[in-house]
Amino acid sequence: MKNLTIIVSLSLLPVLTGCSRAEKAASYNVADSQQQIDHTHAPFTTVLTKHVKNELVDYASLKGNAAPLNAYLDTLAAVPESAFNKWDRAQQMAFLINLYNAATLKLVIDHYPLKSIKQIGGLAGPWKQEVVRLFGKMRSLDHIEHDLLRPKYKDPRVHFAVNCASIGCPSLRAEAFQASKLDAQLDEQGRIFLRDTSKNRLDAKNKTLYLSEIFDWFKDDFTAKSGTVEKFISNYVSDADRKVIQQGGLSVKNTKYDWNLNKQ
Repeated sequence: MKNLTIIVSLSLLPVLTGCSRAEKAASYNVADSQQQIDHTHAPFTTVLTKHVKNELVDYASLKGNAAPLNAYLDTLAAVPESAFNKWDRAQQMAFLINLYNAATLKLVIDHYPLKSIKQIGGLAGPWKQEVVRLFGKMRSLDHIEHDLLRPKYKDPRVHFAVNCASIGCPSLRAEAFQASKLDAQLDEQGRIFLRDTSKNRLDAKNKTLYLSEIFDWFKDDFTAKSGTVEKFISNYVSDADRKVIQQGGLSVKNTKYDWNLNKQ
């Protein structure tokens, strides 16, 4: 009987102690509700300053020195949802935008070298991979953008801030987003993006407005804010272009989105 008890106990050991790979991936320590975070996100700014030049990323150097990026992601992963919910709107948005961008960088260097982020994740693509540690769970980049940022904060400028690691995307800012200056940073991102003639431009002579496909994919976000896409973007173009746009009568065409990696 004693031997039988031992055998039964040992047979139960894998059940009691084992866990799936997914569970292991999500098993990290979440700090208590007193967890503090540096809302300037200075460690991420250090990473970006070192590896982002002229709006392009040196993925090779980042891959060779990934420890600071990983440490920053560990810090974000340790923030409990209860603490996050006590922050103000700007602090929450900055946190999620930085998390998205940092997780994207890690996703790329984990698979680097590659020509496009779209090579990651097979048919499901990179944005549905559960690679983001948030509030004790593994989440996808899509979850951060489409389930949290877009519906909760309803600020179309997030499309200028979250970076998809591609040439066609609004550029990756070489500093972290900060709550204390978030509005100014988002507006500047909009101006940089709308004045990049490889992605957005006005052909006044032919009355044609060429816009990134972002304004087509997320049209509802922009129109919900300003009524029309044209009215929304007029806040970020030059004074001369604004006058032409406000006159109306323009046809809108999309520029081709460049999915090549935004690498140096």
